[in-house]
Amino acid sequence: MSFLARNARWIAGGFLLCFFSSFGQTFFIALSNADIRRELDLTNGGFGLVYMAATLASASTLPFFGRLLDAWSARAMGSVVITVLAGACLLMAAADNLAVLFLAIYLLRLFGQGMMSQTAYTATGRWFSANRGRATSLVTLGFMGGEALFPLLFLAGAEIVGWRGNWVAAAVILAGLALPLIAALAARERDPSTEPAAAGGRPAAPDRTRGEVLRDWRFYVVCFGVLAPPFVVTTLFFHQNYLTELRGWPDGLIAATFPLLSVTSVVFVLVCGWLIDRFAAVRILPFLLVPLILACLVAANVEATWAVPVFMVLVGASNGLNGTLVGALWPELYGTRHLGAIRSVVWAAIVLGSAIGPGLTGVLIDRGVSYPLQINAMALYGLVCLTAFAIVAPRIAPRAVPEPVPAEPPLLQPGSGEPLSPGKG
Repeated sequence: MSFLARNARWIAGGFLLCFFSSFGQTFFIALSNADIRRELDLTNGGFGLVYMAATLASASTLPFFGRLLDAWSARAMGSVVITVLAGACLLMAAADNLAVLFLAIYLLRLFGQGMMSQTAYTATGRWFSANRGRATSLVTLGFMGGEALFPLLFLAGAEIVGWRGNWVAAAVILAGLALPLIAALAARERDPSTEPAAAGGRPAAPDRTRGEVLRDWRFYVVCFGVLAPPFVVTTLFFHQNYLTELRGWPDGLIAATFPLLSVTSVVFVLVCGWLIDRFAAVRILPFLLVPLILACLVAANVEATWAVPVFMVLVGASNGLNGTLVGALWPELYGTRHLGAIRSVVWAAIVLGSAIGPGLTGVLIDRGVSYPLQINAMALYGLVCLTAFAIVAPRIAPRAVPEPVPAEPPLLQPGSGEPLSPGKG
């Protein structure tokens, strides 16, 4: 609490950047899925392909805009990003053809999911040194707060102003609330503490360059499994309306249980953080995908309404584990000197997975492939990755550092004060 009290303005600034990034996240955009498809006469596959193309385009341009984070202050960067994101929300409200829809989604993904999140993490990393992990975990809770609140507000607003009015309201919230709050909180830069972080007795990984990482087989095995949560969860939330129709569930049931997902995510963020400090991220890697596999099996095979809260709890557990563990995993494997370059490769792969999932699944739905069968295939994908993790993790887990053995004083020849030479005595 004392840490939070001393650093409230910077923690709050990062938290709000993550919180308001919700308007560019898949879970929020997907709330308009059915309305967009109806008004623009799109199939599940058609809208999925538009979403995939726009997301891939945003990922390809993110590195260019991301470089500005090193040159601009957090206040300046945040102000520009929030302003553009508000404009993207207005564009989404006006989308009446594919070109405008594509541009709106591109800007929402680039400046919402991408730049808002990156500004939060970069600023927090610059503001904190010894307590960077603690600060980052608190800032990350902003994502879960947005997941808990905004779906409920969207459902309530849709009854009053419709889905387009909701996007206008989002722009007003960003310009009238988020912009002045974050600009005020980030007005003063924080000098990071120079106190070194405790090593905890864990061996430091040798620093690897991005080129060395790309030649390391471990990277591809781990990355293949780490991509499973964003690929699967993005796909399931994007097509949540189709799954609701297929099961005959009440409209809005999934959106109404988002607070359950958020609470579970918070719990598992904290639990996973403790486990990482206690055992290391690599050692708990084999357990990462267990909740996700169970969530897929429930969604694919249970038609009763109780499947929805159970599914959301399991997805929340998966999100909490994945969000915390992946952040700590790469430094354990490859050090910190080139961490930004390495994580940029991982980020590109994650965006690729989250973009391909909705589009591919939508096309398969249009071709008549059973959606529950596809979800079961996702569970199988997770099981394959889990098996690979169980095999690989023991080989790459950090070894305990042995305590140094104090040097023994040399034995002396009796009465001479001279050390004994080898072979004597």
